[in-house]
Amino acid sequence: MVKHWRVNREEKYEIVEKWFLKDLEMIDGKEADTDNPYFDMHFHKVYNLEAYSCASKYTFARTISKLNAMYLKKDLKIVNFDETYLNDDLIWSSSNRDFLVLMRICFYASNLLCLSLCPLS
Repeated sequence: MVKHWRVNREEKYEIVEKWFLKDLEMIDGKEADTDNPYFDMHFHKVYNLEAYSCASKYTFARTISKLNAMYLKKDLKIVNFDETYLNDDLIWSSSNRDFLVLMRICFYASNLLCLSLCPLS
């Protein structure tokens, strides 16, 4: 856990607490349907945390999930998160036409347009 504060124009960071991934039992996003940065991490004790934004909360959960799959392969519970945003493969199956899906489609379309305009010599 990192504490962040600003002194004049300088930003300061301090490591407040460290945990082992193997001790993490569950990440609780609290509410999957609302846009909030709050979540709980369950170790031998429950820690209430706040991310910088909701997007960073989901990025953190995805990263923890990938690290767990890569190194520990244990059953890590990640609850109260929208599954569409946790798994990169499921982002295309989103049914609510959200901004992220539209942004990804536009990105790939612009890449295809740029590639089609390149001369083939």
